[in-house]
Amino acid sequence: MTTTSLPRRALLGAACAALALGALPAWAQGGYPNKPIRMIVPYAAGGSTDQLARAIQQSMSETLGQTVIVENKPGAGGTIGTDYVAKAAPDGYTLVFGNTGPNAVVSLMRKVPYDELKDLRPISTVAITPMILAVPADSPAKTLKDFLAYAKKNGNALNVGSVGNGSLSHLTAEYFNEAAGLRMQHIPYNGGAPMMTAFAGGQLQAAFVTGLDGATLVSSGRVRYLAVGTPKATETVPGLQAIADEVPGFRSSAWFGVLAPKDTPDEIVTKLHDAIVTAVARPEVRKMFSVRNVEARSSTPQELEKLIRDEMGQWGPVVRKANIQM
Repeated sequence: MTTTSLPRRALLGAACAALALGALPAWAQGGYPNKPIRMIVPYAAGGSTDQLARAIQQSMSETLGQTVIVENKPGAGGTIGTDYVAKAAPDGYTLVFGNTGPNAVVSLMRKVPYDELKDLRPISTVAITPMILAVPADSPAKTLKDFLAYAKKNGNALNVGSVGNGSLSHLTAEYFNEAAGLRMQHIPYNGGAPMMTAFAGGQLQAAFVTGLDGATLVSSGRVRYLAVGTPKATETVPGLQAIADEVPGFRSSAWFGVLAPKDTPDEIVTKLHDAIVTAVARPEVRKMFSVRNVEARSSTPQELEKLIRDEMGQWGPVVRKANIQM
């Protein structure tokens, strides 16, 4: 062996290693993550989904060692931003902070450019919140039983609001009408803020809201909560009975969670899942959620997938019965 053969072999080895590194996916080069992560919120800034995404943003950044950037891509009931992520590179750098709407029910009412179950990979839930039956503070109904009697007596003279046509609040209102034998008229608004303004202006006699939507007007005494959509009373919204107490079997809750493009590697999903679980467990995050009547709740990817399937199964018959279209 010549004295020059070893350096040549070393150079050859280094060249081969460089070529092999170049063949690796970007996430594997230098370890994941090695650059900022974009978490797409498919709604405008300031809304319920945006608030919850930003609540876990800092903790995820600290755990992952890279900045997590919340980016809003609103439009088409949340499907524009969701489709953007479904078609993104599956490298862990583009995620969607999803919810019941674009990830479970919108496709029941119109065609969307992605398949919720095939084009996205669930990572974890972040929060669950019951839909809450709310009425104006001056409503003659002081209890759920009062409201049912009031609504049956007044028939279609009552308006029930929602945050938009085809939204979960709309579906819940239609479900409630059918299950309770009511005929309230649905009035859609373009988001939670306009709907709550309508409440304050006396244009609505009822609405199904999340605690995130109703917090300001409830704290000011202009709107009152009557009952929750969980199967039983819950400490998430303390002091309220379940709608199911008077309307057997009734249930309606909204979930929020994080999903990635479908072919995202297991190693990346595990890292992201651990970061979300850590964020959701933080006392400051749980406190922020609690004051907004939201339950901080992480899950396994499999549990989130099952939740999506269950939601599609629950709301499909409601959509068809009420002929809801978007």
